[in-house]
Order: sequence, then structure tokens, then C-alpha cells
Amino acid sequence: MLVKAYGAHAGEKPLEPMQINRREPAAHDVQIDIAFCGICHSDLHQVRAEWAGTQFPCVPGHEIVGHVSAVGAHVADFKVGDLVGVGCIVDSCKHCDDCETGLENYCDDMVGTYNFPTPDAPGWTLGGYSQNIVVHERYVLRIRHPEAQLAAVAPLLCAGITTYSPLRHWNAGPGKKIGVVGIGGLGHMGIKLAHAMGAHVVAFTTSESKREAAKALGADEVVVSRKPEEMAAHTKSFDFILNTVAAPHDLDAFLVLLKRDGALTLVGAPASPHPSPNVFNLIMKRRTIAGSMIGGIPETQEMLDFCAEHGIVADIELVRADQINESYERMLKGDVKYRFVVDNATLAD
Repeated sequence: MLVKAYGAHAGEKPLEPMQINRREPAAHDVQIDIAFCGICHSDLHQVRAEWAGTQFPCVPGHEIVGHVSAVGAHVADFKVGDLVGVGCIVDSCKHCDDCETGLENYCDDMVGTYNFPTPDAPGWTLGGYSQNIVVHERYVLRIRHPEAQLAAVAPLLCAGITTYSPLRHWNAGPGKKIGVVGIGGLGHMGIKLAHAMGAHVVAFTTSESKREAAKALGADEVVVSRKPEEMAAHTKSFDFILNTVAAPHDLDAFLVLLKRDGALTLVGAPASPHPSPNVFNLIMKRRTIAGSMIGGIPETQEMLDFCAEHGIVADIELVRADQINESYERMLKGDVKYRFVVDNATLAD
């Protein structure tokens, strides 16, 4: 079936209206009419061919929320009208150790929501800047937030799970001192989630102007990382630091803030590598540098339920489809608090 979408025909070209094909729902498929789709920084990198392997036409978008509009004959857990979401994963092998333990995000054959190989036309997945999407039921997530919050739920499908998963894995909670580096699309979610988990949250920013904004998000303390005296006051005091910054920077400045056995986990993906850390900052206190990538389907559902229970959504600016290119430019300048979300109803205009 033909549906309206917004995408690009080449990396140097702006996104524009287009029509794409969606398959008819098979026995285990769920068809979703997309209400809103978040704009992630990775959308920009992929559609502009800044990451290798972009297939064109490219329709980005992996923070998808909407309503079920059709289900396959063997679908039991979803019905027409249900409020649902789709994140970064639309398929995987389903039988490897990662898949069997609910960590489909680490499956070697994981299929992303856009720009991954698929039997469907045109041969690669097309994402959520579109009127609808058809997804195997295993990768569909139930949304329990009030429908009035639906647009602000969309970024939870990437920014939310990207920060929730490492916070849970490294046991953020009462009695733990947790740092969050960067106060952007990812960082603002990390602050909200760590606060809701009961941790003592310290936000790190390079900008004095973000100090009060970070406190409003739930940070107990805010450190301007360009001020050496503020950084030094926290030496060897953190259990865990979540680093959301997607630009190369000095990791040693944060490693020395960790306690013995503390972990610095990176979720930002810079275009070029970070400077190599001083190994002595690792071995002298048995510290670790780690990475984390989104989360599996069970954990993503757990995150959505946790956010619904605690009233957590993203701080967003809702934009029309014809404002996507402008939103990309503003995102590059940091001119958003804290995520853009596309109103997919405007695709039909």
C-alpha cells in the first residue's frame, strides 16, 4: 500500500514529501497509524550519509507512537485502536542468545527501523516520518501514558531507553551518586530517570545558563565542567556516570570523579574518537569505561511502564513535517529543549 512520507533522495538533498510502499499485514504483523515521530540526532547523520551505508530514498524516524489500525490473523496481544509504539528495532533473528534473553538490540541480525535490509520494497527499512508502519508483533510496545501525552512519549522510544538501560544495568537507585554528562535530548531523559529511580543526581554541563534548567529536570546538583574547582569538589565520589555527549572530549576529567569500581558509560556516538584516556585513571581504582546501546524489547516495555507510573515524558517542541529540515539545522545548533517531534498528521497537508 502507498503511504505519504518525508525523506531524502540523496545525502546532499533536503528531506521532501514522497510516497512509499508498506506491506500488507501478515499473520503476526501489526499495522500502526503513526501519530507522532521523534527526531533523533542519528536521523540527521543517516539521512545526510554522514554514517556509512545510507540507502536512498531514506525515510528516517525510530521514535514512533500511534494507534493500531490492523492486525494479522495470529496476533493475540494487540487490537485495533490500541495505543502503541515502535522504537529502533523492527526485527531480529529471534533465536540467538541475545534474542532469547530479551536483548534483541545486541543481536547480530538486528533490523533497525530504517536503513536496514528487508524483503519489503525498496529492499531496506523505511522509518517513522510516514503515515503508517507494519511491524511484527514482537517489536510493538504498549503505551500506558494518557493519550494527551502521546507526542511527548515518542522520544522515550530512543532517548528514554538509551538512558534507562544503563541506569538499570549499573543499579542506579537510592544511596547511589549518579552523574549525567550533557543536558540535551539524551541527558535530560537521563536526569529525569535517575531522579525517579531515587539516586542522588549530579548534572554536568559546559554552560552556566543550563544550571537552573538541570535542577528543574530533577538534578540535585549541577556542575559546570569548565570550572576546575567545581569538578575537583566531586573527585572520587561517583558510583556511576552516564555520558551522553556525542562529541569527542576528555574522558579523564570524568574518570577521576569515580569511586573505586565506578563506571563511566558512554551512550553518545561521536563522529570521531575520544582522546585516549590515561590508563592509570582506570587501573588505580579498578574503574571501567563501558558502552550501552538502546535496550531490548522487554526492557523497553519496562521503561515505558516505569515512565507511565512516574509521569515521565520528554520535553518537546512539536513541528510540522515541512519544518523537519529547519529542525535539523536548529538541532545542530543546540536550539531545542530538548527534542523535536513531528506531527505526522501534517504529512497529508
